[in-house]
This record gives sequence, structure tokens and C-alpha cells, in this order.
Amino acid sequence: MKEAIKIAKDLLVVPFEGCAKVLPNGMVAAYPDPGSNGDPYTIGFGTTGPDVTPTTVWSMAECEKRLEAHLIHFATGLIKLSPRLVSAAPRRFAAVLSWAYNCGLGNYRISTFKRRIDSGDWAGAREECVKWNKARGRVMRGLTRRREAEALMMR
Repeated sequence: MKEAIKIAKDLLVVPFEGCAKVLPNGMVAAYPDPGSNGDPYTIGFGTTGPDVTPTTVWSMAECEKRLEAHLIHFATGLIKLSPRLVSAAPRRFAAVLSWAYNCGLGNYRISTFKRRIDSGDWAGAREECVKWNKARGRVMRGLTRRREAEALMMR
């Protein structure tokens, strides 16, 4: 799991989430969701939650700490929902972790994407993965690129 978390962080999550709104003093400010231009507000490397508001400002160290904690949280959640992921190739686990970090464990739990993974149908999982490229019903270029990168990692 540790290798998969590192792969997800370095190759998928950080490059696609980025760390927007770095202020001149090095602190990081929250910003509105690109899909809704409002809630949920995001900070650092895609962190959302009740403690992230339009006025939230964190240090870069806090952003990195939250990213690590969230990746562990999502990896643990994925293993509970899909125990077979433990034996998946680290790159595949990393791709699913990136997807879940972005789309949520609730969406993963009810998805055909999960059903394909649970049955070992990685080709089908790749097909399902790329369908999740919309925010509020609109196809987003960044999400399309991210889903394509995740699908490639599942080969």
C-alpha cells in the first residue's frame, strides 16, 4: 500500500490537483470548486471539508500533511470496500486511489467502476474510469486528462 500511495501522490494526485492559490508569502488560500465556482471550497492538493471555507489559509507544510493523511484515509477505505486491491499491482492501486481521492469513496462504493475492479476486470475498469470526467454534468478537460492517466496506470 505504501508504494501505491507514493505512486498516486507523485504521478497522479499532485500533478492533477496541483496546489493553487499560493500567496506571495508562501501561504496557501482556499479557492472555490472549479466545477461549481463555489462549494466545496478546496485548499492545498484538493483538500475539502467543513474546515475549508473561503477564508481558510494554510502553510504549505499543512497542505502536505493533509494530503498524506487523506491518501492514507482513502487507501484504507478502498481496502475495506475492495479487499482484493491489496494484491493488485501498485500502479493499479495508485490509479484507483487517485480516482477515489477525486471522486470520493461514496461514489466508488456504488460505481460500476468498483464492480469491475472487484471482479478483476481491469479492461472494464479502465472503460468505466474514463466516464467520470464531468463536474455538475459538464465535461471538464482536466478531469478527462486525469481519467485517461488513471486508465493508463490500470493496464
